[in-house]
Amino acid sequence: MKPDDTPDSVLPMLTSAQASHLRTLAAPYAQDGHHHSLHNLAHICRKAPEERWPGLVAAHFARLQQASKGDESAEELLRGVHARLLPAESLTPELAGALRYARVVADGLVFAYALDGPTSVRILTDRDVERAGIEELGRAAYTNLMRVPVQHDEVPVEGRARLHSLYGDSPFTAGKALFLDAAARQVVGEPLPDAGALVVVPTRHNLVYHPIADGSVVDAVNSLAAYALGAHEDGPGALSPRVYWWHRGSLTSLTVIDRDTLTFSLQPPPQLLGLMKGLVRLDRAGRLAPRTAAEAPDPVELTRTTAESMGRLGQDPAGLADAFASALALAHARCAADPRAAHIDTWDAWATAVQLGSALFTGAQPQECHLGEDLVRHLPATAAEPPADARAWLDALYLAVVCRQKDRIDRLCQVPLETLRQDDSVDEYVLNWIDTLQTYFSRRSMDDVVQKLLATMETSMPDALTHAPKDFVNRIDYQPTALFHRLIAGDHDAFAAALAEAVTEHAGYWGESVAPRARVALGPLAMASLAHDHGFPVAPDQPHLPTCLLDRQRIEDIP
Repeated sequence: MKPDDTPDSVLPMLTSAQASHLRTLAAPYAQDGHHHSLHNLAHICRKAPEERWPGLVAAHFARLQQASKGDESAEELLRGVHARLLPAESLTPELAGALRYARVVADGLVFAYALDGPTSVRILTDRDVERAGIEELGRAAYTNLMRVPVQHDEVPVEGRARLHSLYGDSPFTAGKALFLDAAARQVVGEPLPDAGALVVVPTRHNLVYHPIADGSVVDAVNSLAAYALGAHEDGPGALSPRVYWWHRGSLTSLTVIDRDTLTFSLQPPPQLLGLMKGLVRLDRAGRLAPRTAAEAPDPVELTRTTAESMGRLGQDPAGLADAFASALALAHARCAADPRAAHIDTWDAWATAVQLGSALFTGAQPQECHLGEDLVRHLPATAAEPPADARAWLDALYLAVVCRQKDRIDRLCQVPLETLRQDDSVDEYVLNWIDTLQTYFSRRSMDDVVQKLLATMETSMPDALTHAPKDFVNRIDYQPTALFHRLIAGDHDAFAAALAEAVTEHAGYWGESVAPRARVALGPLAMASLAHDHGFPVAPDQPHLPTCLLDRQRIEDIP
């Protein structure tokens, strides 16, 4: 790189030589005693031949001269003030001295108040803020900002990700990123998930965000990064090329910029990385309620997929996890047309899921698996090499409990907890819950069971969650724990009430979804089956709890 091509440290969109030339042109206009940022002017000049720069500079400062001189009344300030985001590099030391109230809200972004005038926008100084009152100014700036009209587009990108683009003529549009949840409610009609959203503000005229709700966040982060960098370079009004995480009112940069090499990389903070891992794992396993409608799975197609997966196990034992996932989806899907699980094809699917789930974690001898209509597949001898998949272990155990497979339950409870603790996609409460169940089914001290159950409850509190969405935890994942609590307490009435609540929460979470897991509340079904065998009066024919499995009518021997 030639010396003259070195980017300027303050105005990186220009070379050092170009920035020096621009400062020389702007110097006469600084004699009015005001300090003016050259950031936006630099973006304008970057796209024009240098012989046009004197005219562009003159026009720029003419517009500033037409702006107010800072003698507005408090009422006028409150009427026109807006919250605004500024690029951090635009806040020169001279300007910072007059804007002590302004604050850095994230890497590369500064929050300030701006007055919307008839011909230009003026950043308010400390004297302005003192004149109007900081609290009053804050309320008015928010109210005025949320009144700024924007257009909204929903943009599909690679994978399943969808981005929400908010844009408009106002230079305050990007400032809505400060209050993204309110902006999303206002424009899209939906609040952001508890995990927040990824957002970019490449220019002052637009922002683009993606709600962090499922595994599509991985596709979204790359698409947002590419868009932000391109749109920021286009200017004028450039704001930031970074990707941010909006969470509970704060913005955190995911983008790391190496100033020496001028390269960009994405490094999510640990909390967000944990959320992303958890969402991807949950999403791939079909555990999250889809936000968009999808076609109901075809049991015939799922049967074919399961049979094919099993047929490859002799050559590829590593495919057992996929075969188990397919069989489990089939078992759930069969209950769409057979909600009582009264038919033999439904039982075959459940029995096969039991066989594959147990084999995945504890190994197995060669055995036959029936998939209905005389379709039989052979499960080859399988070594005991349990994967670090905590939720799949829970599925395998729940299936064994529902299908009354005592020997398989015993073997599953011998899977080392330390192996399952290697799963970095789950919250601590999931591992504590596994510990509770292993302790209980291994017939160890009830004092130990209670202690581990209490640890499960404590670590499932909202503030302790780092991987799973709160809605999923409360309505799906925690319900078996609440039922188990009532079960070991021997409280029949409380168990019945908790079971009714679990079924209601399951239905509310899945809504109209046709996903396989929407059909059966597997965890509550396992706890209800356990309660039934302990003499609890469990009401029959409850939705999402197949009666013929619950009361053992359909239970048969499994190889």
